[in-house]
Amino acid sequence: MDDQSPVMGLVHSLRAVTVEFDLLGAEFAARHGLHPTDVRALIHLLDAARAGTRATPGRLGEQLRLNSSGTTALVDRLERLGWVRRSRDTADRRRVLLEVEEEAAQLGWAFFGPVIGEVVTAAEGFEEGELETVRRFLASVLESTRRARSA
Repeated sequence: MDDQSPVMGLVHSLRAVTVEFDLLGAEFAARHGLHPTDVRALIHLLDAARAGTRATPGRLGEQLRLNSSGTTALVDRLERLGWVRRSRDTADRRRVLLEVEEEAAQLGWAFFGPVIGEVVTAAEGFEEGELETVRRFLASVLESTRRARSA
């Protein structure tokens, strides 16, 4: 592969953005006494809430590639810290649901909100067709990454 090609330039840019977001996540974790996996768990739970999906410990463990005991330890820790709460599913009382506490979401927004605002401002400078191209590209990259991770 030609390391100087336009496509490889996209790969390098995507990697740089990923590294920056990872550093932001690590800083947030350090400020709040969290492990980076805790931050990833909170992101998954917030994404589930935004999508209207019920988040369970089993699903969270799958997303984070943790076994049952690791997931339990993670959820116990986040619950003890007041970041997450467990509740029973009203449709199936055997199922446990996970939700991010409002205070935790507010702390996350206070930290990540400024960078999100900058990204929104940058995106507003693009036309709808350009944004659709970026969405398709990122969706393809995400799918490729998931396939590689599961292989």
